[in-house]
Amino acid sequence: MDITKFKKLPVMGILRGIEERDIEWLFPAAVEAGLETIEITMNTLGAPGFIKKAKKAFGKDLSIGAGTVLSDASLKEALGAGAEFIVSPVYIESVVKTCLREGIPVFPGAFTPQEVFRAHEGGATMVKVFPADVFGPSYIKKLKGPLDKIDLMAVGGVTFDNIEEYFSSGATAIAFGGSLFKKEWIKNKNSADITASIKQFVGRVKDQVRK
Repeated sequence: MDITKFKKLPVMGILRGIEERDIEWLFPAAVEAGLETIEITMNTLGAPGFIKKAKKAFGKDLSIGAGTVLSDASLKEALGAGAEFIVSPVYIESVVKTCLREGIPVFPGAFTPQEVFRAHEGGATMVKVFPADVFGPSYIKKLKGPLDKIDLMAVGGVTFDNIEEYFSSGATAIAFGGSLFKKEWIKNKNSADITASIKQFVGRVKDQVRK
């Protein structure tokens, strides 16, 4: 993962609970919509194989990483599958250290100011504020007051309607999951609605980055 490139389009898609057959149409839909970064969560059955398959087929157009990495064993599987970046809902020191040693961007989760600072000091590429929707964009703004040098990625409850507020409050990046990768859309292979929704979402992010 090229973190400089990611910051130019700082939006990450999160896929959880998908099936192998979904890769063949979901990833082309995301590419068509202009998305450049996707994580597959490691609590998805078969995740390592899905990461490997997706990278082989769509690695030219997408940066593909692993999310919900909660142990060294999970990290080993993710990196073995070719994950380009690692995301966790919490800060795990050994996971972050391994990523630093291997030159892999890592986005550990945190919530309180103490947790955010600890993750940053531990070597986080960017700190994932999760769940961001508990207090919303105003909480990001509060965190950025004293922790203004720390890049924050807002995850959880980010929607088309609050993208602008998250960025204006100081978020460096955002992520989305089930709000656009809706279960019913995936179940029905509704690529048209997924593509249209992501395209609109990505367009709004681009508008914020250009400001």
